[in-house]
Amino acid sequence: MQKSIDLSNELNVLGMLDKAREIYSELGDAPAISYVRSNYRLLSKIYHPDLNPNNKEKAEKMQQKINEVAHIINALPDKELIEVIKNGALKKPKEKWKVLVVEDEFGYQDTLRNIFTMEGFEVRVAIDGDTGYEVYKDFKPDLVLTDVLMPNVNGVELVRRIRNDDSSIKIIYMSGFFGVKRLKKELDEEVAQYQYPTLSKPFKVSHLLELVREYLGMN
Repeated sequence: MQKSIDLSNELNVLGMLDKAREIYSELGDAPAISYVRSNYRLLSKIYHPDLNPNNKEKAEKMQQKINEVAHIINALPDKELIEVIKNGALKKPKEKWKVLVVEDEFGYQDTLRNIFTMEGFEVRVAIDGDTGYEVYKDFKPDLVLTDVLMPNVNGVELVRRIRNDDSSIKIIYMSGFFGVKRLKKELDEEVAQYQYPTLSKPFKVSHLLELVREYLGMN
């Protein structure tokens, strides 16, 4: 029982408990258990000290915590693990900053979701500009991190829609390719006028988090 209590607290801190409950309520026992048993492996890769040379000490501490959680998870049978998911601590550890990620590449979607969750943010992900605007209206994020090149509604058009609702919204643009001349011109004008930061893919996790914290005034 103590193992279950400890795991509940750790999953809550790591931001995995709410997502596990969401999966459980929508899909049932097996997918929720699979999420908890497999997700820590991805988090372990993201926070590997070798991939975070500028934040090696913090990465090592997170790696140790993830390993401790993995040890508890592996020691629990499925029946006890699902009880943790269903009945663990419901209270969030603290008020969270809210980040909306708008990204059409699935690999980046999962990676960014996990990075922000591990760092204590509340995060939502949208796959394109149209969906991103709908999620924005419901979620009301503190920050929108959006790709530039996306089908249908690109990142610049999305930000213009959002800015009509909230002129002070904080935006970070990201892209691996600004090769469309018209769009690059529009982006340059946006960045010059509104002083939005930009990120070029691929970027380091440490650089992303440093930029976000500084931009939100968290440092």
